Amino acid sequence: MPPRHECRGLSRKNLMKTDTEIKLQGVEALIQSLGEVEAERFISLIGREPFDYTRWQRALWASDTVAELSQRAMRSRRNPHVGTTLTQD
Repeated sequence: MPPRHECRGLSRKNLMKTDTEIKLQGVEALIQSLGEVEAERFISLIGREPFDYTRWQRALWASDTVAELSQRAMRSRRNPHVGTTLTQD
């Protein structure tokens, strides 16, 4: 009998990630983007002060149009090594 996650045509890739997998992937992304020292500082800052990610995200690009965000995202995708964020031009 195949493992349970392979039943009904599902593969491991199609299943939801575990909390541990998400945390590991997040730390890896932070390190790749910020470097080890800055990633550690970021984690420390988040843990130290109250942080409402949803409110921050809503305000982050509040004055930008969808078209502007899309253009920056496309430029970032074409040139992934030119900056690490969707910074305002």
